[in-house]
Amino acid sequence: MITTAADVTRVETPSYLERWYVLIVMCLIYTVNIADRYVMSTILEPIRLELHLTDQGIGVLTGVSLGLFYVTAGIPISWFADRANRRNILAFSLVMWSAMTTLCGLSRTYWQLLTARIGVGVGEAGGTPPSTAIVSDYFPADRRPMALTVLALGAPLGAYVGYDMAGAIAHTYGWRVALFALGIPGAILGAIVYLTIREPKRGRLDALAEDLKPSLADSLKFLWKQKAAFHVVMGGGVCALWGWGLIWWTPAFLTRTYGLDVAQAGDALGWIHLIGGSVASVFTAWLLARPSMTDPRRVVGVLGLGVGLTTVPSFIAYFTHTLWIAKLMFWIFIPAIYFYIGPCFGLLQNLAPCHMRSMFIAISLLVANIFNLIVAPQAVGMMSDWFAGAHGADAASLRLALLFLAPTGFWATYHFYLASKTIVADQERAIGYTRRWSP
Repeated sequence: MITTAADVTRVETPSYLERWYVLIVMCLIYTVNIADRYVMSTILEPIRLELHLTDQGIGVLTGVSLGLFYVTAGIPISWFADRANRRNILAFSLVMWSAMTTLCGLSRTYWQLLTARIGVGVGEAGGTPPSTAIVSDYFPADRRPMALTVLALGAPLGAYVGYDMAGAIAHTYGWRVALFALGIPGAILGAIVYLTIREPKRGRLDALAEDLKPSLADSLKFLWKQKAAFHVVMGGGVCALWGWGLIWWTPAFLTRTYGLDVAQAGDALGWIHLIGGSVASVFTAWLLARPSMTDPRRVVGVLGLGVGLTTVPSFIAYFTHTLWIAKLMFWIFIPAIYFYIGPCFGLLQNLAPCHMRSMFIAISLLVANIFNLIVAPQAVGMMSDWFAGAHGADAASLRLALLFLAPTGFWATYHFYLASKTIVADQERAIGYTRRWSP
């Protein structure tokens, strides 16, 4: 069955207050998601010292363990979300990963912490795909990049909580208490989602909406035909490798290179994440709300230009031996790892039919988190150990490893450029949406 534009007007549409309430709650969920994930980066050094781990070992425990099971569970959970009640899946997943974050704090051995960290990864796999799909049924096509950029504001907010607040708690009360402080509120938020948010009808605001239940193979085939979607997925994934891969190791880099403790390192980064990341996200949302930015070619153009320009300061930040120069470069570089998230989500939601949206986001997150949580922590850790040689990893070896990673931002820019070539036709094919900019 195919729903046309005329049918859409007869479908119940959400009120202004309801759609913004849902969007704010989804932003809070994303905040908890990022905070639970990146608190481990802040407390990485205390955990490494307590458990007597190498850089490679701590990379496996804190990054690879989460990322491997996140990407493994993400596809089947998203396949189910494209068929079932997304609100219920989201609420359950939020409660699960929050409970597992609390268990990380209760862990006393390497294997206990590893098992709990795996549980966090499985739970988080059910977070972002249904969240973005729900938001896409509360906002029309030309407002989705803006709405999902507001949702992505949870990334800098979560990073601030995970770096600055968690760093202060860890410094005062220990790293375990920092995990308790994040896990318990997340479980409460899961109950709020279940009790107060309605599951929307799929595709109710699209010009075309087919009532289908595609297989994973169907979704992958359609994604492959959507060349722009492929390049948006790759562009976002490489951005995660570049930006979040660098940030993962930055607290340890500051601690080793400049002698900061975990609280000082968290404070140095936390305010940049909060202020710089929030300003970048809010400005991007404002920009995408402009009438001229309904052209998706302009959106990917802004993404490519922004990432390309900020790749240079990302290299300088780890090259310099002067703390104030490094901080200045962080103020330029760190906001850039936020502004691309919402637009990529929004573009993918418009490049996927309504019955494939959770799967498209899951595939995007699979690529991003393989790069971000599996490749980057492990590769940087291995390079750092290798460069250090027999005397063990130190500030110099970690610096050199990060400098090898920094130029990958240019790779992401190339994918955004390629996406601009076919994005108009691909978006029309997915949702039947064209505007004055259509060729």
